[in-house]
Amino acid sequence: MKRRHLLQAAGATLAVPQLALAQSYPAKAMRYIVPVAAGGGSDMIARVVTERWGKALGQGIVVDNQSGGGGVVACQLTARAPADGYTLLQGYVATHGTTPATRRVNYDAVTDFTPIGMIGATPNVLAINANVPARDIKEFIDYVKRQPGKLSYGSAGQGSLTHLTMELLKQETGMFLLHIPYRGIAPAINDLLGGQTQAIFPGLAAALPHLRSGRMRALAVTGRQRSPQLKDVPTMEEVGFKGFDAMQWYGVVGPAGMPPDIVRRLNETQIAVLKAPELAEKLSGEAVEPWPMTPEQFGQYIKADVARWTALAKARNIRLDE
Repeated sequence: MKRRHLLQAAGATLAVPQLALAQSYPAKAMRYIVPVAAGGGSDMIARVVTERWGKALGQGIVVDNQSGGGGVVACQLTARAPADGYTLLQGYVATHGTTPATRRVNYDAVTDFTPIGMIGATPNVLAINANVPARDIKEFIDYVKRQPGKLSYGSAGQGSLTHLTMELLKQETGMFLLHIPYRGIAPAINDLLGGQTQAIFPGLAAALPHLRSGRMRALAVTGRQRSPQLKDVPTMEEVGFKGFDAMQWYGVVGPAGMPPDIVRRLNETQIAVLKAPELAEKLSGEAVEPWPMTPEQFGQYIKADVARWTALAKARNIRLDE
């Protein structure tokens, strides 16, 4: 047999197991790693999605909460798992955006994972204490610039999205606000409501109850369109900050090197689940809008997010392991 025919035959032999694997997948329950403790918003999203996704795939999906190290533990477990489609990770803006940008981690957010697809995203909202004399973002910026060094903002912690988003605004406006990091967004919001700080840039779900009570005032939201929950609040882009679309996002990745046919099956069933109106209603409790993407689109989104926050961290001298 000629060499060319031998190579063709070898290729066909390799392709048959791959094809059979994809056609029989999934043949058992899958492990779905969530990088936070049970009970929070990210965990709720995971359980709502996997319940419906498992039915679409014909197999159970077992949620495995692996908190620790700001998502680093979960990322390591996933990156080291077999790339057979039976271990998936619900990544989010911290694991595949802000953490790699601000800390030295022993995984690569891009090359160590296979993108499956985006689940959805929620905007961050620039909010101020109701007693701050500003009705829009321009008035707020002017107010801060008239009192350099006297005003402060709270965040959910050093290197968090709430920290970096406000630092991005400071970089673009030249205003100075002292950063007060907290252990989580709840105590940061409590101090804003009490007047100890004047501004904050939290996720919409955390801010909504206080915006509705009138104790906190929304000036703008991130993202490319207005939030359905805050229809009267403009986007950052509308008020002049082009490309200011920093979002709290959630998506699914697997270990690097997953078979393309399995990735395609996972993505197609995920998108079908995300398009169901009933799921959108469930996710709205966390102010999350379904945001289906192809694996290629999601991979490019992750690359862009890591690059965005890495550039900002370098410019603002934010490095948390030095």
